[in-house]
Amino acid sequence: QIKESMRVIAEIPFSTERKFMATLVENPSGERMLHVKGAPEIVYDMCTDYPLTATPDNVKHILSEYQNHAMRTLAFACAKVADGTNPIDGTRLDTSGLTFLGVVAIADPVRTDVPDAVSDVIRAGIQIKIVTGDTPATAKEIGRQIGLWQSSDNESNIITGPEFEQLSDEELRRRVKSLKIIARARPLDKKRLVEALQANNEVVAVTGDGTNDAPALKSAHVGLSMGDGTSVAKEASDITIVDNSFSSIGRAVMWGRSLYRNIQRFVMFQMTVNIVACLIVLSGAFMGLQSPLTVTQMLWVNLIMDTFAAMALASLPPSASVMDEAPRRRTAFIINRAMWQSIISTGLLFFIFLFGLMWYMEHIDIDSLTDILHAGFIPDNKGLDPYELSLFFTTFVFLQFWNMFNARAFATGRSALHMKGCGGFIAIAGAIFAGQILIIEIGGQFFNVVPLKLTDWVIIITTTSSVLWIGELIRLFHSKKHN
Repeated sequence: QIKESMRVIAEIPFSTERKFMATLVENPSGERMLHVKGAPEIVYDMCTDYPLTATPDNVKHILSEYQNHAMRTLAFACAKVADGTNPIDGTRLDTSGLTFLGVVAIADPVRTDVPDAVSDVIRAGIQIKIVTGDTPATAKEIGRQIGLWQSSDNESNIITGPEFEQLSDEELRRRVKSLKIIARARPLDKKRLVEALQANNEVVAVTGDGTNDAPALKSAHVGLSMGDGTSVAKEASDITIVDNSFSSIGRAVMWGRSLYRNIQRFVMFQMTVNIVACLIVLSGAFMGLQSPLTVTQMLWVNLIMDTFAAMALASLPPSASVMDEAPRRRTAFIINRAMWQSIISTGLLFFIFLFGLMWYMEHIDIDSLTDILHAGFIPDNKGLDPYELSLFFTTFVFLQFWNMFNARAFATGRSALHMKGCGGFIAIAGAIFAGQILIIEIGGQFFNVVPLKLTDWVIIITTTSSVLWIGELIRLFHSKKHN
């Protein structure tokens, strides 16, 4: 009611450069008053009249107490203004006659989820830097509460806006890595910080909600605006965090890294299949052996490997373990050393096994896999009959089927049989398993196959499953080695 009864005559809006705002009002009786509020050190120095207890030492002590408890402080002053005078001229203020009224402390508690979220992203190799208009004491206490400011940190890890401005670009590039907090920052400090980090080949993400944050949000590799931020900030950013929660950044990193890992798993699996298929077809052609895989069979293999496997591996849930890894280099190739080793070693082993099986069946005549060890050897290539082709095709598919489980466990540090949250993967694996049986049993002439005996199904599934068990032993060995 009091505010509504006042007539605003002139105003200087708040800005981070001025750190105060001033309003000239006239009350219903015609009396004019100038009201000022802003940063305590700014407002205090403007005043010419002080209460007896508002000595510089007293005020400094009170502010220090508040700020050391992470409270934001605001000072107030006022002055009576004579009729016909206007202390506000554009953005200039005549401060003569200002009386210091006092300070208030505003508690803005850190969200309970923030310390854990900060710990997660620091563990993930991400550096956090606070850029704030708060005083150094308030900023340090907030940094301590969220787990950013440690007891080992010192004055080299914090800087104020004016000090930041005095640094040359070269000095800033040398210091920027160690800086954790920029207090009493001004709008362009944030943008300059981003540019200094980028000059050091860092990947920079910036959060902000105000219009002044727009230049930094635009300059960053990833700009993150808040859901309740200004429209200017949202337009300048790449992503808007609807719930205004820092935890969402950690979750986004986890999802992004997990998705990248899923893509790696698919690429590794796909490359292994392609190497085996290409070598089998090429070696058969060069040695004059019959191609063991027909066009329609290869279409089914491609459907399994390109579509079903992509769906199965892409559906794997995000893993919190990716947050324990260091960020990858931007120039890093998607196929890393461990993947190359797996692709080449597994692909060659599969090829050697399948080529040996193909060559052996070219020189024997069997009606079941139970005959394979005591069948008579035929010196000349006799070719593969439909039953032998069906055996070879099924063996090829099930080798890849079990290897899909190994690909799923790649870089998880867990067993391939750990299936919590992997309902989609299990369903697709089941579809591939059932699909192969149906193709062999009822595919007939379309797939150039004939039904297999039950004993052959058991032998093929059991034998090829050794791919999974060998993979499990290797993962167990690596797990114990790292522990």
